[in-house]
Amino acid sequence: MTLDVKVTEMLADADSVALVISASLERAGTGLAAQLKVTETFRRSGLETDLVNSLGDPDPGVRIAGARICGALRLPNAVPWLADLLDDPNPAVREVAVRALGQAGGRRVVEALMARADRLPQYKVAKELSRAASDIDLELLLRERSSPRATVTVLMACGLRGDALRTPLLVKMAQDRQCETQIRVAACRAVAMIGDPAGADAMRMLGTDPDETIRKAAIRARMRISASMRRRSV
Repeated sequence: MTLDVKVTEMLADADSVALVISASLERAGTGLAAQLKVTETFRRSGLETDLVNSLGDPDPGVRIAGARICGALRLPNAVPWLADLLDDPNPAVREVAVRALGQAGGRRVVEALMARADRLPQYKVAKELSRAASDIDLELLLRERSSPRATVTVLMACGLRGDALRTPLLVKMAQDRQCETQIRVAACRAVAMIGDPAGADAMRMLGTDPDETIRKAAIRARMRISASMRRRSV
């Protein structure tokens, strides 16, 4: 199968094209084979190269459109270009590039997002990191020595991911009095976002922590976990 369409036509209606591509991949399932089948169709039609080239177009509108479609297609060849767009002078281009990288996923995406974690909006990086990173990526990032802001971003990503497998490590970080307060607070929040009942007892123990900020964060976390458990039991 080949596509009888020009890249300029796709870029002119990028939002609709991206939605159709995303819907096609969702219907096809999460397997790599389904994704390869879709991207191979664009490659055989001679569209992939032009789509990637659009990310370097002088017109920011074209760069935005290209990023939306490349992100929806999860094109590996587009990742370095999308990463460069994270430093684009146009804020709208940067915002779309972050979302597109989250869709693309993979280790290179994780590295690109973390390299700019101290410069880009924290919540947006955390959101896309939660989509792009594997369980192993998150585990390694939590164990790395990085800036407090970068570590907080990873903790937010774990919480957004609802990753119960990380609960023991998050609890350990929340309890570690050698960690910066902001990291410990972020760990408490991540445990609360995950809602794992196993984290409730740990948060209760932190209710007597010498740091008042940690005590308050732990109490809020425990209340949120309890509320989540009640909702599940209904």
